[in-house]
Amino acid sequence: MAHGEHKYQTTVEWTGNHGTGTSGYRAYGREHVIRSGNKPEIPGSSDPAFLGDPSRWNPEELLLASVSACHKLWYLHLCADAGIAVLAYVDQAEGTMTDRASPAKFTEIVLRPQVTIRAGDDAAKAEHLHHVAHEKCYIANSVNFPILCEPVIVSG
Repeated sequence: MAHGEHKYQTTVEWTGNHGTGTSGYRAYGREHVIRSGNKPEIPGSSDPAFLGDPSRWNPEELLLASVSACHKLWYLHLCADAGIAVLAYVDQAEGTMTDRASPAKFTEIVLRPQVTIRAGDDAAKAEHLHHVAHEKCYIANSVNFPILCEPVIVSG
């Protein structure tokens, strides 16, 4: 595993100018495209509550997906190191954001991974490794709100 400083680069290009730019709050679209290198573009917008396009990813969903994916990647790594074979992993994550506070912010994310492990592998250890994955997750360590994990371990 590489150690040290890692840099990342993305480009976010606003594509929602409907002809008059930001001449008024309702005069422009929230659409944008997220790019990084030669990877597939991610179509973005704002949450529909903020006049966004519900068919496009919003920043809140991307944050939630980042937390969930980072946790999953660490978890799979730790299980592989521990000799636990993960056969399937699905996380139905949920995030709560409030705009009633100042500043508006996320107040919590709950990860709900359902993990299928090889029959005979240590289910208690597999559950414990979720706590270790949370401690190691770069994204979880970078946010200032609680991230809870409610795993379900199933033997395959």
